Amino acid sequence: MAAAQSSKIGLTGKILIGMGAGILIGLLLRNFFGGSEWVQDYITEGFFHVIGTIFINSLKMLVVPLVFISLVCGTCSLSEPSKLGRLGGKTLAFYLFTTAIALVVAISAAVLVQPGNASLASESMQYSAKEAPSLADVLINIVPSNPMKALSEGNMLQIIIFAVIFGFAISHIGERGRRVAALFDDLNEVIMRVVTLIMQLAPYGVFALMGKLALTLGMETLESVIKYFMLVLVVLLFHGFVVYPTLLKLFSGLSPLMFIRKMRDVQLFAFSTASSNATLPVTMEASEHRLGADNKVASFTLPLGATINMDGTAIMQGVATVFIAQVFGIDLTITDYAMVVMTATLASIGTAGVPGVGLVMLAMVLNQVGLPVEGIALILGVDRMLDMVRTAVNVTGDTVATVVIAKSEGALNEAVFNDPKAGKTAGSFDAEVHRGE
Repeated sequence: MAAAQSSKIGLTGKILIGMGAGILIGLLLRNFFGGSEWVQDYITEGFFHVIGTIFINSLKMLVVPLVFISLVCGTCSLSEPSKLGRLGGKTLAFYLFTTAIALVVAISAAVLVQPGNASLASESMQYSAKEAPSLADVLINIVPSNPMKALSEGNMLQIIIFAVIFGFAISHIGERGRRVAALFDDLNEVIMRVVTLIMQLAPYGVFALMGKLALTLGMETLESVIKYFMLVLVVLLFHGFVVYPTLLKLFSGLSPLMFIRKMRDVQLFAFSTASSNATLPVTMEASEHRLGADNKVASFTLPLGATINMDGTAIMQGVATVFIAQVFGIDLTITDYAMVVMTATLASIGTAGVPGVGLVMLAMVLNQVGLPVEGIALILGVDRMLDMVRTAVNVTGDTVATVVIAKSEGALNEAVFNDPKAGKTAGSFDAEVHRGE
């Protein structure tokens, strides 16, 4: 019976248990065996360090293949002749525009609030920043002279440019290109499964990382991490309930209150799954039957949004980048902030809508501006909770874009949108939400 009950605990629950257990054990060891050499040698720098480092390395391992394969797949899909034109242009512009807004708001909030505390970095986490390249060098180095070298060194902007060009070329060589695209689709499924497998290690990685932090840094760390958590949460809620409704009203003239009312079930489902892809069937049905968007628009904008519209993840990356820079006492320049916005916005095209990918993408952004990836350890314990909120924000943005673009294309049934009862009798939708809970 106990085994049956434990099998019902989802990944989120396991991560929360791991986080709590790690903090508790770390604080107990700190209070009762604080100065003991065996705790330092065998627990702090032994067990906790090994398990935590393995998990961090597993995230770093996925960065290059995930970005390259996902971007090639996304570009292939986007560049199909039937999907180009006015609809594709509007959709892509809207998604990238909102992602850029999310990043600017997140970075500005983090710079203003300053959640990071430079005293948090332990001696083993000290880091010396490299000298920042000039803007001219940054622009020149965007285009790789050797793509294989860019892949091996993890130069993300160069990888992004090469992947976009490569994907565009695949989509324009006919039957041979379709065969190659199918191969990349299969590879994408494989890498997504690897991500899923790695995230199964998250409870153990979080346990070790939080245990080590509690042992070495104590309550001051937890207070700063809570400050980071609350800041990201506030920015996410601001983006979801202020920025999106404002854009909806500005570009379509429709009621934001009616939209939010009809999106509650979808947001709940997204929150419970932490996956834009898993939520896609529910989002599609809500967009068509409850919000009145025509299928010819929704069937294009929503799958594309699940791939490239990652505003929630962008917010986390923006705040986390500033937070980690503050922890390590590194002053980011205006050029660095611009690089974060540019890199994260472009990389959103290749961010898959599955749980945990945000951490992999954060590692990429940190590498791009010369910050230590090890700083992820400070926020890893609370990331799963934020991941659920991020997903709810992401699907909200997907649906706002769908409604706005459907209205501009004359493909929105406003009577359905304005009818509070529209779509409530759709049993399949209610069933999906029930299963998600």
